[in-house]
Amino acid sequence: MHTSTRHPVLGCIADDFTGATDLASMLVRGGMRTVQTIGVPASNTPLDADAVVVALKSRTIEAADAVNQSLAALDWLRAQGCRQFFFKYCSTFDSTDAGNIGPVAEALLDALAGQSGADFTIACPAFPENKRTVYRGHLFVGDALLSESGMEHHPLTPMRDPNLVRVLQRQSKAKVGLIASDTVAAGADAVRGAIASLRADGVRLAIADALTDADLRTLGAACADLALITGGSGVAIGLPDNIRRAGLIEPNDKAADLPAVEGAALVLAGSASKATNAQVAEWTATRPAFRVDPRALARSEPVVDEALAFIDAHAPQPVLIYATASPDEVKAVQQEVGSAAAGQLVEDALAAIARQARERGVRKFVVAGGETSGAVVQALGVQMLQIGPPIDPGVPVTVSVGDTPLALALKSGNFGARDFFDKALRYIEGERA
Repeated sequence: MHTSTRHPVLGCIADDFTGATDLASMLVRGGMRTVQTIGVPASNTPLDADAVVVALKSRTIEAADAVNQSLAALDWLRAQGCRQFFFKYCSTFDSTDAGNIGPVAEALLDALAGQSGADFTIACPAFPENKRTVYRGHLFVGDALLSESGMEHHPLTPMRDPNLVRVLQRQSKAKVGLIASDTVAAGADAVRGAIASLRADGVRLAIADALTDADLRTLGAACADLALITGGSGVAIGLPDNIRRAGLIEPNDKAADLPAVEGAALVLAGSASKATNAQVAEWTATRPAFRVDPRALARSEPVVDEALAFIDAHAPQPVLIYATASPDEVKAVQQEVGSAAAGQLVEDALAAIARQARERGVRKFVVAGGETSGAVVQALGVQMLQIGPPIDPGVPVTVSVGDTPLALALKSGNFGARDFFDKALRYIEGERA
């Protein structure tokens, strides 16, 4: 049957903005018309979509606040008529022993109590296309364990334990289990059997192994009857097929179509990840760039004005404004300025630059870093995004909904090829080569 525009089927909650676009891109690739909201909308205006992704900025806030924001998103999605729900977090399981993955997942299950399939969920951050795999409960980034991938140096959520069963158990009240790779390889029926056994053993949350896209499709099929699924965007590979088999949506080969956007372009980078460091190095080798120094911001130097003057001096050529630094440089800045203060100074500065660049006619933004992307879209007043085709795995082109559309490529720090910035600019110009 045809999906009613008043009743999206799948409701998703993402703990950061780039993660939201990552998930939305996966659903669009599966033929689901998908919109992304920036925060929980104030109204219940019907949406013309099969899936809705609510983008929160809850990954690194206090666990209680993350729970409250996530529950507010769930209430709004239920009011939209959504039947199944997805809690999306990073494919590197970014969190601390205090949360926020476990507390949010358990709170969502509690809120869904009474709905069929709401007594159990999986947790699977695997995204093989981006070299994130889970084996025997251990998360790998490429060939390295999570704890040896560079994520152990993350300034906000250092990941020093690759055993996700242990990580999630430290965050959770309920018993955490494992759906191992040999079970997943045996197919959806085997996974459903494992889920039944885990439920009987009192397990409420289970890490699920996945090494390939085929494993993710198996998990998706096996979880068709769960009220809540949690994981990285990879698990969403199998969800559109489930929903089509249930007769709730029809095939759609136009799900990724976007309107054209005219105007100048700007690249902003706040992430300190290995991938973004490499992308910054690639750009600065041949293209104009301006570095934002947190120490200068802390001294109240006119860094924002200097960056805007740099943009003006190179117009209409796109430039890169970046605060990206090596782990040693980040550590030195944190010692001098303070960890939270340094991050906030950078976010505020890049947000201010984006807002004033828009006033100068910039309409296309490439942004690197989840926290940075959240700050930028909020500064730009973006409330909803249409999701288009992927630039690199997990990073789609998007266009804001409103009177003055903006084209945005919002990239998780760890995602994208070395030439991502140039590639993203081509994509938002409508080129695909």
